[in-house]
Amino acid sequence: MRRSIHRFAHAVMASAALAATVAAAPAFALDNVKFMIGANPGGGYDQTGRSLGAALVAAGVAKTAAYDNKGGAGGVIGLTQFVNTDKGNPNALIVTGAVMVGAIETNKPPVTLKNATPVARLYADTMVITVPANSPLKSVKDLTTQLKANPGSVSWGGGSKGSIDHILAGLIAKDIGVDPKKVNYVPFQGGGEASASILGGHVTVGIAGVSEFLPFIKSGKMRALAVTSKERTADIPTLKEQGVNVEIYNWRGVYGAPGITAEQRKALVDAVVKATETPTWKEALTRNDWTPFLLTGDEFGKFVDGESARLGTTLRELGVAK
Repeated sequence: MRRSIHRFAHAVMASAALAATVAAAPAFALDNVKFMIGANPGGGYDQTGRSLGAALVAAGVAKTAAYDNKGGAGGVIGLTQFVNTDKGNPNALIVTGAVMVGAIETNKPPVTLKNATPVARLYADTMVITVPANSPLKSVKDLTTQLKANPGSVSWGGGSKGSIDHILAGLIAKDIGVDPKKVNYVPFQGGGEASASILGGHVTVGIAGVSEFLPFIKSGKMRALAVTSKERTADIPTLKEQGVNVEIYNWRGVYGAPGITAEQRKALVDAVVKATETPTWKEALTRNDWTPFLLTGDEFGKFVDGESARLGTTLRELGVAK
């Protein structure tokens, strides 16, 4: 009889421990977080998604992370697939940023970020203008001199049409008195493709986030002419200190799937915030010269609405969007 009582007591304690464990578990644990990356491998979107995925796992808020690269149209092709296939999926995230916002304003696609769920803005990324190591252009002055003399002779390689890269080329032209509509802009679907074209000398200059081109700059394969920040980044001179009055930043963040509940979105937001507090994420910030720029939930959504209006106006002024 005493043995039966002990067995019963042990079973009760085990059940209580299991119940406590279940109660302590998050309501919507991220089992296998799925990232849609609307660009080919090798670029800033790709680096962002994979760095955040690693940080989510390191933070213990996701078991694993999977990645789907779907380049094209500034991320809009990936966004369309994400919205159509992941509706209601609480474990799905899509990487977004100024490039996608600009592409949406330019192309006016039927699917926009209004069809997804804002989760978090992550960081700001200074942009850099580079040339191949053997280029005759040694400075921003060399670049602007050629641009003034023959705008079409300067081909600019960067992200998709209407992207923040495209906007930067137009702003530089406008600042030095060249019609932005004469900018010879060559769009690419991903950072890897753009890098190969610049290294091969197929375009005159390249534009990307510092993080994308820094390895090539450090190895001597590319020469950095300028960064777009207020102060130097990676000891690269700014546009402003070289006489071009342009200052602009890229930013990146993540959206969740359409149709998720408020509780599911909160679980995603909380998970991402915890990920940004890990050494894994902080090391990615340092390694890529990313500046923390965290904003979550509805406030992030309002920020994106403001960016859409701002970039849309600029694109229309530059003759890129209607």
